[in-house]
Amino acid sequence: MISMKESIEELLRKEAEAVLHIPISDNYEKAVDLIVEQVHQKKGKLVTSGMGKAGQIAMNIATTFCSTGIPSVFLHPSEAQHGDLGILQDNDILLLISNSGKTREIVELTQLAHVLNPDLKYIVITGNEDSPLAKEADICLYTGHPDEVCALGMTPTTSTTVMTVIGDILVVETMKRTGFTIEEYSKRHHGGYLGKKARFLTNIK
Repeated sequence: MISMKESIEELLRKEAEAVLHIPISDNYEKAVDLIVEQVHQKKGKLVTSGMGKAGQIAMNIATTFCSTGIPSVFLHPSEAQHGDLGILQDNDILLLISNSGKTREIVELTQLAHVLNPDLKYIVITGNEDSPLAKEADICLYTGHPDEVCALGMTPTTSTTVMTVIGDILVVETMKRTGFTIEEYSKRHHGGYLGKKARFLTNIK
């Protein structure tokens, strides 16, 4: 029987390998181009959505984009069916996350959003390239569908790790494209340690 230290080392190795094996394609550049064009230039916003654990990742991506100069909001797929779909406006983009690419609430969200705005563009993060959601996407970012490190092979663990990393890639590459500065960051992040550090670096009180 392996020790807990050995078990933890194995878990870390598997998670790290999953991140290192995220497939890299031209779709990342296309996704960043779309975000820059629609949000930074045309003044739309990024609307993220996902159900369950994927929804929590989508919410985190939205808040990170907000702090780095890209107006973003999380739209709960169930609440969207009860009026919140009205958050969508011209020049917005939907960033949808689903490991299976078959999550009913997310697939229904795409259908409802199409009725509201047929020209709306979709970026999808999924572990299933052949899923209904992937086929609906204008740009699909494939996670590589790594095995979950959960002992049952069921609980979202490794899949949510790679989703988070893909979100980080989009944020960082978009920051580079827009030339986002520490001065701009300090204006958006005033509180806490990061706010204090940003104000110190920029001499903003």
